[in-house]
Amino acid sequence: MHRAETVHTLTARRRDQAIVALLGNPNSGKTSVFNQLTGLRQKVGNFPGVTVDRKAGSFHLPKGQKVDLVDLPGTYSLYPTITNERMVVEVLCDPQNENFPDLIVYVANSAQLEKHLLLFCQLLDLGIPLVLGLNMSDVADSKKMRIDAPTLAREFGVPVVPLNGRTGKGVELLKETIENLLAGPYELSPAQKPFYRQAAVEREAAKTVQLELPGINDYQALLIAHHVEWLPTLPDGLRQSLRQRLARQNFSDLHWQVQETMARFDQLTPIVQRSILRPSEEQLSNTDRVDRLLTHRWWGTVVFTALMFLVFQAIYVGAAYPMDWIEAGFSSLGNWLHGLAPGAWWVDLLVNGIIAGVSGVLVFIPQIAILFFLIALLEEVGYMARAVYLFDHLMGRFGLNGRSIVALISGGACAVPAIMSTRNISNWKERLITILVTPLISCSARIPVYTLLIAFAVPAVTVGGIFSLQGLAFMGLYLLGILAALGSALVFKYLLKSNERSFLLMELPEYKKPVGRNILLAVFEKVKTFTLEAGKIILAISVVLWVLANFGPQQAMDDARQEALTLAQERQLDETATADLVAAHTIEASYAGILGKSIEPAIRPLGFDWKIGIALITSFAAREVFVGTMATIYSIGSAGDEFSVRDRLSEEVDPLTGKPVYDRATAWSLLIFYVFAMQCMSTLAVVRRETNSWKWPVIQFLFMGVLAYLGSLLVYQLLA
Repeated sequence: MHRAETVHTLTARRRDQAIVALLGNPNSGKTSVFNQLTGLRQKVGNFPGVTVDRKAGSFHLPKGQKVDLVDLPGTYSLYPTITNERMVVEVLCDPQNENFPDLIVYVANSAQLEKHLLLFCQLLDLGIPLVLGLNMSDVADSKKMRIDAPTLAREFGVPVVPLNGRTGKGVELLKETIENLLAGPYELSPAQKPFYRQAAVEREAAKTVQLELPGINDYQALLIAHHVEWLPTLPDGLRQSLRQRLARQNFSDLHWQVQETMARFDQLTPIVQRSILRPSEEQLSNTDRVDRLLTHRWWGTVVFTALMFLVFQAIYVGAAYPMDWIEAGFSSLGNWLHGLAPGAWWVDLLVNGIIAGVSGVLVFIPQIAILFFLIALLEEVGYMARAVYLFDHLMGRFGLNGRSIVALISGGACAVPAIMSTRNISNWKERLITILVTPLISCSARIPVYTLLIAFAVPAVTVGGIFSLQGLAFMGLYLLGILAALGSALVFKYLLKSNERSFLLMELPEYKKPVGRNILLAVFEKVKTFTLEAGKIILAISVVLWVLANFGPQQAMDDARQEALTLAQERQLDETATADLVAAHTIEASYAGILGKSIEPAIRPLGFDWKIGIALITSFAAREVFVGTMATIYSIGSAGDEFSVRDRLSEEVDPLTGKPVYDRATAWSLLIFYVFAMQCMSTLAVVRRETNSWKWPVIQFLFMGVLAYLGSLLVYQLLA
């Protein structure tokens, strides 16, 4: 069946809205086009049945019709090697898939057109309405390349729209083109042949599949024949039947994939040569000049280290004033609420339970936003791909892959998306090692803990008249996590056995000006996700903690309260000091105190008391809960300024020794514990999902827990 015989109608789909899919190679600028089309009308979810993130949104066509836009993962061809690319094939090979597109917008990098057209010409043969978007036209112009769009449109038989995802140029024309294609049946000229002519063996394999799966075209059938081993939409019985029949036909999928790819390039090359006018003399591009430095074995490493140093200094120093403002705002809010109904239990729950816990995390949003902003900026300009290339050889020595550097750097924001990003590592062993060690990279959830405790561990002084000593300590904790990750990876390299060979195949994109819209959307999306996800956990735990801290065995609570009142009378304490003393005694007798004291013998050698024990237990939900827990525990019973957690901790004194609880030894012990410990249920859940086994998250939890306990024990015993 020719492409001409494929008729695609929306009425047969029975959808309220048409689905437009955005496809392209990695580094084609697809995300910029997506953001231009959807703006803030976008969301991230999962494709049904697979563990691949889906970025979706909506936009309106010129006449008002609303359409859904799905951003499919970037891939180089329909013969994938990694999970993300496989999902594209799965969607396009199954017309019954709920994400099957009514139209495809293919985004290609104009400056690298020949490389980006392999996937495009494969999509041509699927018979789905298709638009070719020539993106990054400004980059092509800077290279003095002129692309003849009408010639391309005539050669391929599809609309061609020049685009600039950075400025939005061509987006309105793209919407008009989409509207015209969706307006009626999509049918190519009967004279137009399939772009790739299948060999006899391929045609026989495709017919074998079509006999079992009627309603799909020749090329969809051929793709299913190539991917029959893993396509999840195929029932096991059908998979076995097709596998046997294809084997009898001597269908060698790898051989014919190579043959098809070579044949497609043979056809593409002359089309590109006819459609692109280049300058007569090839000149060294600005990208090539910059890469001489940034991808240099030694100088590139120096630049990378300097960039990371600036990132950490910016996180710690740049967020100081906004954090103070947020903290002061919550303090004022708490005092105002106390004035509304002094002594009311619901005010106490609201102020000392909910607000105290949540504010302990929200105050660190400026630091988290700065981190996400800088990572997004480096990715937007094209530097992250250079980091992958630069560190591939080094990563290989530790049993990792060059692409592992993306996961490790992303782990500085959050381990969950970082672990999910390992899907672009084709080697199973390297991917598994990356998954196991990524949580050792200090994520943004550790920022609240580090910021709180560094104040007790390191004096607030300036080094060399420029750098904050606390900022240097902050960077040191990140470096410690990196060293722990590499050391653990080296151990796993020799423990895990695999005969699978490793390779790195990627394209280094052109350097380009960052698009502020893309960066701000990325920061907004990540901060919103972090705040909402962490906020739900913290809100629930804060309320539970308030209940546990305010209630306990009745007799024990009464005795503790009476003992505190007697002591207060003997010491002639004022009303505020009496409330604090009563709170200290009653929380020790409460259910929270009982819970903390039950684990105190195990954590005493680390310098931790029972109150810290409560925080350790609750922060297994998420590390940042530690700060909210401490805010809740130390605000119980006091009507003063509850929200300066650092001030409250600095006043805490050990009743047995009379010394500060949070001295240098305890602070460093806690810091080391949180550098190494796996205290994030979300991370464990995603590791379970990515490895499809509880074996690896259990191993990960145990080895990180032992590392945290021994490291904390060593530090405290040396400094105490």
